[in-house]
Amino acid sequence: MMIAESPPTEVWAWAKPPDMPYRGPKPARVSHSSRHSRYFRRRLATVAGGGVAWNVADRDDRTLHLHTRYSMLPDDDAQAVERLSAAYQRIVGELSKMVVGQRRTIEQLLIAMFARGHCLLVGVPGLAKTLLIRTLADSLTLDFNRIQFTPDLMPADITGTEVIRENRATGDRDYRFVPGPVFANVILADEINRTPPKTQAALLEAMQEYQVTAGGKRHALPDPFFVLATQNPLELEGTYPLPEAQLDRFMFHVLVDYPSEAEELEIVKRTTADLHPRPDRTLDGPGIAELTRIVRRIPIADHVARFALRLARRTRHNQPDAAPFIQQYVMWGAGPRASQYLVLGGKARAALQGRHYVSLDDIRAVAPPVLRHRIRTNFTADSEGVTVEALIEQLLETTPADGNDEAERAGLENVFRSADTR
Repeated sequence: MMIAESPPTEVWAWAKPPDMPYRGPKPARVSHSSRHSRYFRRRLATVAGGGVAWNVADRDDRTLHLHTRYSMLPDDDAQAVERLSAAYQRIVGELSKMVVGQRRTIEQLLIAMFARGHCLLVGVPGLAKTLLIRTLADSLTLDFNRIQFTPDLMPADITGTEVIRENRATGDRDYRFVPGPVFANVILADEINRTPPKTQAALLEAMQEYQVTAGGKRHALPDPFFVLATQNPLELEGTYPLPEAQLDRFMFHVLVDYPSEAEELEIVKRTTADLHPRPDRTLDGPGIAELTRIVRRIPIADHVARFALRLARRTRHNQPDAAPFIQQYVMWGAGPRASQYLVLGGKARAALQGRHYVSLDDIRAVAPPVLRHRIRTNFTADSEGVTVEALIEQLLETTPADGNDEAERAGLENVFRSADTR
């Protein structure tokens, strides 16, 4: 039996209605114009609303097809997904003017941005982390501020502070809030681990609540708002590792790797020539805010959502469904935010590729950046050289996609039974 995920223009019904025996021909290809199209249209609305989309083939490779133009999204949202995919291609093209290679890093960065998440980019110096973030802000009509984190940086230097203002006409004095550099659409928190924890914590409220509280008053941040932080993994002297509470606020932990030989040659040729490329503007703030709302309206099948949930839950060593290697090597695993970000990342990846549904491959693609900073290994793993990356790879290989859902199995049997019934 073969189970595959359906294309975006096809939705697959589980079975015939219990009170309607199928009396069609044995080759079970059922079209939209069949005698049972009324039932199938009604069932499609339920299936699409619930996010169930399957392609089921029986032993003889006869497929129970149900071709339909019923879209999982309203027409306006479907067109918005196409605009989002086109905008993604334009943004990648503009970024390629300034940054050579790093396609996976760019994809993960844009997935997090359109899912309204924050990113932590980790890599050795000279891999264009700062250039990539600045070019992204330049290619969008967004306000950009860079905060260089240093040991003497104070929280008020980030969020802003209140100053005394005097009215020269009346002589009265009052307090006026002066916004800090955090009041921008895109914030580059450069070398965030070089500042003390109290200053790092100043970003917590901004990242979670999209506001800053000063002098007992709340000040809303611009919309959209993204924090893109960089971190150097080599130099640990004089640094302050981010606390777990703040690490969990980052949707993605993106590893920026070395370029290939061909890419490095292109970097050398570009940077040593008299070239000054400039990225063109592609989207503005309201347009990005609209497209980020479309991402959340992408439907997801129950079995795909359960797969994301299963991935996150299996990282917890004290859970009964934890894998044996997790119980052996993990001190603690991912929390509920991991499940949320797996689903959101899958939705954003599907939308950026122009699809109206989330596949299992979308969840697998975003699992490493979502999980790598939410899994803490124990002493046994450190002593044996077992890394978080190896654990995530093994987790993806051993986590079943179908689970133990008896309802799904019964549904498949009903589909096959209806094909053989005369």
